[in-house]
Amino acid sequence: MVPGTVTAKSLRNDHGKKAPKPGAASVRPAPPAASFAEELSDLAGRFGNRPVCLGEILDATQGRGFNLLLIFIALPFVTPIPMPGFSIPFGLVVALIGTRMALGQKPWLPQKLLARELPAKFLPKLLATGSRILKFLERPLRPRLTFLHKQLIYRRLAGILIALSGLYLVLPLPVPFSNGLPALTVLLLSAAALTRDGLCFIAGCCMFVLATTFFVLLTLGGKQIMDHLF
Repeated sequence: MVPGTVTAKSLRNDHGKKAPKPGAASVRPAPPAASFAEELSDLAGRFGNRPVCLGEILDATQGRGFNLLLIFIALPFVTPIPMPGFSIPFGLVVALIGTRMALGQKPWLPQKLLARELPAKFLPKLLATGSRILKFLERPLRPRLTFLHKQLIYRRLAGILIALSGLYLVLPLPVPFSNGLPALTVLLLSAAALTRDGLCFIAGCCMFVLATTFFVLLTLGGKQIMDHLF
């Protein structure tokens, strides 16, 4: 045998198994991607206690911050007690973001709002709260029926429903659940977009139908009351 020649036997180890080919790197599975809640916790540590602009947060979250922003806006209103004084400005922001989504445009907010600084002590609490909220939401949610998020028509539909829910929030109605139902619609649709959960998307659509039915019945009932009084 010529020196330096590699035979079949030399490619086997002492246990009779084939030795790895020279230069072949061992393939290791990629580590699981961090959840958005974990990314948000890291973000809180990165910014520390310094004042941060809202636009800087949205840039750091790579665009997904708009869905998180919608969740933050919707959560305080998911109660039976309406808050007309607060729901009007926040409802306009929700309607604006939803309209941009429905048109297939990048979510946008006025530059004055993006440049507004959040207090230094307020931001870590906000991000920590958001992280806990998302951890709670991510438990039952997981990627299911992902075609609902891959197809353009369903993403446009989600934007339309979010925009209309924002307009529902703008209505200054001192009626129980007048804020809670549209806010819950925004919460479900935004959580569905974050977790790619098609079932949560369907639940958000059903909640929008329920909210619309509520306002239609409220309008008809109010009309009957006005007719009875006058």
